[in-house]
Amino acid sequence: MDSQDISGPGDGAGPSCSELSEVLPPPPPNPPPQMETQSGPSSSEIVEVLPPPPPLPPQMAQKPPEAPRVLTKRPGQGRAGRPVKLLCNHFRVGFSNLQDSFHYDVKITGERGGIGGIGGNGVNGNGKEVVSKILCRRIMDKVKEIYGETELGGKDFAYDGEKSLFTVGPLKSNNIECIVVIDDERSSRRPIGNGSPSQIEQSKKRREDRGEKFKVEITFAAKISMKTLQAVIQGEVSDKAQDALRVLDIVLRQHASRKGYLLVRQSFFHWSFAPLVDLGGGVTGCRGYHISFRPTQSGLSLNMDVSTTMLIKQSSVIDFLLANQGVDNPYKINWSKAKQVLKGVRIATVHTKMEFKIIGFSEKPCKEQLFSMKVRSQGNQEEPPQTVDVTVYDYFVNTKNTPLQYSGDIPCLDVGRKKRPNYLPIELCEILSGQRYTKSLNTQQRTSLVEQSRQKPDERMQVLLKAMEVNAYNSDPLLKACNIKVDSQLVRLDGRVLDPPTLKFGKMEEAPRNGRWNFNNKTMVRAAKIGDWAIACFNSRIRSNEIMNMARELQQCCGRRGLVMADCLGVLEEGPQDRNRNPVDRVERMLNQMKSRLPKPPHFLLCILPERKNSDLYGPWKKKFLSDLGVINQCIAPVNMRKVNDQYLTNVALKINAKVGGLNSVLAVEFAHKIPKISMKPTIIIGMDVSHGSPGHADSPSISAVVSSREWPLISRYRASVRTQSPKVEMIEALYKPLPSGKDAGMISELLVDFYQSCNPPPNVERKPQQMIVFRDGVSESQFDQVLNVELEAIYKACNHIEAGYKPKITMIVAQKNHHTKLFPSGGPGNVQPGTIVDAQICHPRNFDFYLCPQAGPIGTSRPTHYHVLLDENDFSVDDLQILVHALSYVYQRSTTAISSVAPINYAHLAASQMQQFLKAEDLSETASRSGKAEGSVASGGGYSAPVPELPVLHRNVCNTMFFC
Repeated sequence: MDSQDISGPGDGAGPSCSELSEVLPPPPPNPPPQMETQSGPSSSEIVEVLPPPPPLPPQMAQKPPEAPRVLTKRPGQGRAGRPVKLLCNHFRVGFSNLQDSFHYDVKITGERGGIGGIGGNGVNGNGKEVVSKILCRRIMDKVKEIYGETELGGKDFAYDGEKSLFTVGPLKSNNIECIVVIDDERSSRRPIGNGSPSQIEQSKKRREDRGEKFKVEITFAAKISMKTLQAVIQGEVSDKAQDALRVLDIVLRQHASRKGYLLVRQSFFHWSFAPLVDLGGGVTGCRGYHISFRPTQSGLSLNMDVSTTMLIKQSSVIDFLLANQGVDNPYKINWSKAKQVLKGVRIATVHTKMEFKIIGFSEKPCKEQLFSMKVRSQGNQEEPPQTVDVTVYDYFVNTKNTPLQYSGDIPCLDVGRKKRPNYLPIELCEILSGQRYTKSLNTQQRTSLVEQSRQKPDERMQVLLKAMEVNAYNSDPLLKACNIKVDSQLVRLDGRVLDPPTLKFGKMEEAPRNGRWNFNNKTMVRAAKIGDWAIACFNSRIRSNEIMNMARELQQCCGRRGLVMADCLGVLEEGPQDRNRNPVDRVERMLNQMKSRLPKPPHFLLCILPERKNSDLYGPWKKKFLSDLGVINQCIAPVNMRKVNDQYLTNVALKINAKVGGLNSVLAVEFAHKIPKISMKPTIIIGMDVSHGSPGHADSPSISAVVSSREWPLISRYRASVRTQSPKVEMIEALYKPLPSGKDAGMISELLVDFYQSCNPPPNVERKPQQMIVFRDGVSESQFDQVLNVELEAIYKACNHIEAGYKPKITMIVAQKNHHTKLFPSGGPGNVQPGTIVDAQICHPRNFDFYLCPQAGPIGTSRPTHYHVLLDENDFSVDDLQILVHALSYVYQRSTTAISSVAPINYAHLAASQMQQFLKAEDLSETASRSGKAEGSVASGGGYSAPVPELPVLHRNVCNTMFFC
C-alpha cells in the first residue's frame, strides 16, 4: 500500500474523535510543553501529540526501488588460441577540440496539409502538420536556400527528416519562424509547351498559385556535449554519449540526402552504385551502404558495409502486378493481394504526368464505378452546373478522349483520400522509380537476392574503399566544423583463432577440420530405435517404386549410423482428385488414408512435400501430427530423386535421430563431464528468441521461444517452450506468468521443471540448476537495459516462485547477427579461419563484448556473431567463456558443420518459426477444430487491442522432444 493511501488525522479523510479512542493508544500522561496552550490541550491538540501509527505489516510495506542493473565491465582479454592478423570494415576517426552541438525542435505546418503529389496524405489532418520525410527535407532545403544567411546566420545544419535539427554552435535565436513556398510537383512536371511569352508567364503564374505555403518553427531543445565521446572511449559510463553519436549519424544521413540517395535508417542506396539486380516478381535489388559511428577501444571509428534493399521495378502498374503474381493477363490478378502490395506506392499518369499515391482500388470495375461530376448545359452556359453520375470508363473515353484497352472490366486505382476517392484506370498509371518494396520475398526471390548480391571478401573490401573515396566525408562542412576526420583505409587489428572442440561419436573422437566433419565410418553417440513408420507422399512427380527404394536406402543409411529402423509399413500417396483441395483438407484425407490402410498408428512419419517447406501443406501437416496426434515426423522436399544420395539421407537421418530422442555427436569434454564450471554444478543453458510476422502482416502476433538444455550434465539436448505475444513486441512477455490460482504458467518455470525431471546428477548432487547461462537473440544495443531489468527480473521472479529464496547465478549473453562488422584476413584471399575471435581494438571501450566466427565461409563473406556479456554472476574467466561459446556452435544436431552462433539460439529460432506455421494452418483452415486452443490473451503493447491467439498445445508425446530440429 502506498503511503498516500493511509489517511492521517486532520486530513479530512481520517476517523472521528470517537473512532480514535478505539484504534489508537491513549495519549501519553505528560504531553510535551510546546504542544500545550494556556487553556489546556483541546481535543484536536490531543490528536497532534499521539504517537505515529504503527508500521505497515511486511506484506504491505513497499521495498525501496532497486537501482537499475548496468552492463558488466570487461574483465580482461582472452589469451587462448593462436594469433592472427586481420582487417576490418571500420575506418578510424580522428577528432580534436570537439565543438558542442545544439539540438533544435522543428515543426512544419502547411496551409492545405501537404501536397498530395509529393507526400500523399503526409499530414496530420487535425494540425496540418507535415510528416512526410520527403516533403520535410524539401522544405528544409528551401529554408536553407532562403534564410541561410539571415535567420540561420550562415550556419549549416543536419536534419533528420522529422522533428530534429542539429548545428555546430548555436543559432542567432532560440526561436525562429520561416515561411516558404513549395511548388506543386505534380504541376511542375507538366511541360510548359512552345507558346508565346505571355502564355509561358501565365503557366508559371498558375504554377506559383498551385504552390503551398509552409510555416517552419525552429525552437532550441538542448545543448549536446560532444566531449562525452571522449569519455566513453576512455571507458566511462555516459548516457549522453548516445546523443553525440546520434548527431554524427544524422550528419552522415544529411550527407547522403544531399547526394540524392535513398535513405533507409543508417543505410543509403542508389542505382548508380551497381546495376540493379532483377529478383523476379517485379522486384529489383539495389546496392547501397550502411554507415555508422561506433566507439571502440582504439577510439571512434566509422563502420561501413555493403547493403542491399529491394525496389519496386519501374514499369506500368499492370505489368508489375502481372509479374508480381505470376499471371499472364489482367483478369487473373488477385486484387486483394494487389492492394496489400500497392498501398502507399507513388505513381504517375501517362496522359498528364501528375503524381499520386495509391490508397486502394475501386469496389467495382471501371465500366461500373460511378462518380459525381458537375456539367453545364450546352445550350445555356449561364445556368448553374448540374451534378451527374458518370462511370470512370465513360469519363476517360468520351470526355477526355483517352482510349482504354482492358481497364473496363478491372478495378480502378484509388489515389484520393479515404472520404474523397479519386479513381484512375490502371493502364494509365506507371510506377515511379526509387520506391522500396517492403513486402516479404518468396523463396525464389530470396535465393536470387543472396546469389546475386554475394561478394567475395577481396571484392567487398575494394568496393568499400571505393565508396569511401567517392563519398569524401572529409570534405563535408558539418564534419569539418566538428573537427572530425575519417581515415580512408581499413582498420588493421589483432585476432586469435580458437582450436575446434573435439567431438565424441559412437566409438571414436575427432577434432573437426575447417569447421566441418562427417559421419563416414562413424556412428551416432546415442542412436535411437524407430519401430513402426510409414511414408506419406504429396509429390505426384515421384513414382511408388522410387519411394519404396528411398525407404530401403534410408533404413540402410540409418543402420550404418547406428539408428535402427524397422521395415516401412507402407507408402501413402495422395490421390489425383485431392491435389486441388485446400491444404487442410489434403492433410485430413491423408490422415484418413493412414487410418484405413495401416494396421496401427506409426511411431514416425516421413512426409514428402511437393515443394520446399514454404509449401502451404507444411503448417497444417505439422499442426495435425505434432499437436493433435503426437506423431514425430520429418518433412523432405527433394528436387528430384537423383539427388537423394547417401549424403542427403545422412542429413535426414541426423534430424530424425535428434527428434526421436537420440544424440548424433557431443563434445568430448561434455561426455567426460569435464566442462569448466558447467560440469561441476547443475547448469541450465537457455536460448531465447522472438519471431515477428513477415513484412506486410503487422497485425500478426509475435512468437516467443525459449529453449533449455536437459539431461545435465549433457548440454546438447534441448526442450522448447513457445508462446504468442503482442505484435512487434521484442521483450518476451511470458517468462513469468503468475495465475490467480497461485501457479506460474510462465516459460521459465516450465523449463526448470523439465530440467529437474530430466537431469542425471552424480550422487549427493541436487537436481535443481544452480547456474544459468542465458543466450538472447534479436535485441539491439538500445534494448540491453530492458533485457537486464525486465527479462532478467522475470527470470528471477520465476525462480523465486518455484521456491522462496531460490536464485541461481545467471550469465546473460546477447548474440547479434544483424550487425555490419566484417573481418578479413590480412594479406590473403578468402574468409577468416573458423574459430576467429576478436575482443580488442574494434570492441567496446568498457563493456564485455567480442566477435566470433566459428563457421567456415566457402561462399561470400563470413559474418561473425557479436556477443555482448550483459551479466556474469558465475564469474567465468574470459577464456573459459569464449571457449564455451565457441563449443556451443558445434553441438547443433542438424548439421555436420559449425554454425555461426550458439545452438540454443538457433533452436529457439527454429521452434518459433515452426510454431508460427501452426498459426498459418489456423488461417488456412475454416473447418479445423479449435478445441485445443485457449481463448487467448489481450495484447499489452502498441495500441493493439485484438486478442492474441494462443498456440495449439503440443501433444504430450512430443512436447519434451526436439520436434523443431
